[in-house]
Formats: sequence, structure tokens, C-alpha cells
Amino acid sequence: MKPVLFLFICLFFTPASASGNNQKIKDINSLDLQQYQGQVVYLDFWASWCKPCQKSFPWMNQLVEKYADRPFKLITINLDESPQAMFQFLKKVPANFDIYQDPQGKLAEKFKLQGMPTSYLIDKKGKVFKRHIGFLTKEIDRYEQELESLL
Repeated sequence: MKPVLFLFICLFFTPASASGNNQKIKDINSLDLQQYQGQVVYLDFWASWCKPCQKSFPWMNQLVEKYADRPFKLITINLDESPQAMFQFLKKVPANFDIYQDPQGKLAEKFKLQGMPTSYLIDKKGKVFKRHIGFLTKEIDRYEQELESLL
């Protein structure tokens, strides 16, 4: 099988069966953050090898449920070069939100990431309000207070 065809199959047919989760895997080129103006956006960059990322996923799943009826959107960007690494991660760590793949790190470069995971809280006007480098469970209350201040 040709590599491009194999990658196509992995990207579009493997996620649901591989992860068993409700997320949709999308290509980074289809992401337009401007479409979310009027909503608060939590934008999270992650990779399969990142231990703190494993801890952040349950909390992000809770955010999606907690703010389902509010003007809030959670977007995650996976930076693994291999889709298989991402799928293996998702088998172990459920994700009930959309995931965009950025294997070349194009968006990550634009945001000038300095650590993993890195998340950005973006206000309703599309401006970055806060940046968090890393994920600390002891800071969850602060993260949520920042989010709620924008809602």
C-alpha cells in the first residue's frame, strides 16, 4: 500500500475504531480560529509522549460537559509526527472533543510553544487572554476561574 494512501486511511477511518472515543480527528489546515469569535476558546497543544497531557485530558473532558450550554469551544492540537502514536495515546486516554493534527508543528510554531502541554485561553474577540505552559492539577481552580471570567 502506498504511504499516502495508508496515511489517508489512518486519518479518516481509524480514529473511531482505534480510540473508541467521541472526538473527531481533523487536519490542521481546516482549523480557522476566527470562526469561534463570540466564544471563549481553550486551545491546547499536546503530544502522546507528554505525561502532563495525560493528566489534562480528564479535566478537559469535564470542561466540555460543564460548559456545553455556554459560548465555549475546546480545541486540541496534536503534535505527534506519527498518527499511530496519537491513536495509541487515545486508546488509553479518552478525549470527548475535536482533535486537530499538526505533525509539522505549523500552528505550534506560530504560537511559539515553549513547553508541553501549552494551552491558550482566547477571549470572545479572538485575543489570547492567558497562556499556560504545562499542566498542574493543583492549578485547575485558577484555570477555571480565568475561563469563567471570560464567559
